[in-house]
Amino acid sequence: TFGIVVAMLSVIVLIPLASVLVYSLKISPAEFVGLILKENVRNAFITSIVSSFIAAVINTIFGLIAAWTLVKYDFPGKWLLDGLIELPFALPTAVAGITLSKLYSDTGFFGKGLSKIGINIAYTQAGIVMALVFVGLPFVIRAVQPILEKMDGQYEEAAFMLGASPRKTFFKVILPELKPALLTGFGLAFARGIGEYGSVIYISGNSAKNRTQVVSYVIMQKLSYIDYESATAIALVMLIISFLLLLFVNIVQVRQSQRTNLL
Repeated sequence: TFGIVVAMLSVIVLIPLASVLVYSLKISPAEFVGLILKENVRNAFITSIVSSFIAAVINTIFGLIAAWTLVKYDFPGKWLLDGLIELPFALPTAVAGITLSKLYSDTGFFGKGLSKIGINIAYTQAGIVMALVFVGLPFVIRAVQPILEKMDGQYEEAAFMLGASPRKTFFKVILPELKPALLTGFGLAFARGIGEYGSVIYISGNSAKNRTQVVSYVIMQKLSYIDYESATAIALVMLIISFLLLLFVNIVQVRQSQRTNLL
């Protein structure tokens, strides 16, 4: 079984990642740095990272609210809502991008009203954030929900008996227990957002002038020009960023596991 696992990981993960490194090393360090610091590439990285961070923060806040609602309250259609949360996982990202761009365009269902008050979503950086919120929200909800379900209600009762207000109970008792799960969900949503392509390609507009190009689109541009070295060089930077984010998530999970064992 160990051999099967190593073979599968090599074919599916390790060899493709190694090929990215090999192709990117075909250019000199000076060329590598110059490529990454090009205006359109630099702006694409800034757009992807900033938009992903904003979307991850939004997902963390509303993901906590959604998970709290699903765990703490009973209401008609709860099972349906709980199932719909995983829709972004099953729905092709291109379909999500087309749907969001249609809804939030100047003639769309939501975009028409927003454009009348001067708010444009489609083909702007706000549209990118909107798409990333859509694809990243389930990560936070599914990370927080099991912790809330397993949390002993005696902690809250003890806090109330000691005279703590509901707000103080939440921030002093409940939130510290949810912090590792929230950080995990944040990291996963952030990592997903940086590498997202299908859901943002239609709603972003892909304009270098308006800085709505994301890194994944720039890579596709390089591939269409048969510039594999440049594409893999940009992909290598994205790989490093994703690796650091996943390392952060693993560190949080390990520390939470150690804390749980100590308790």
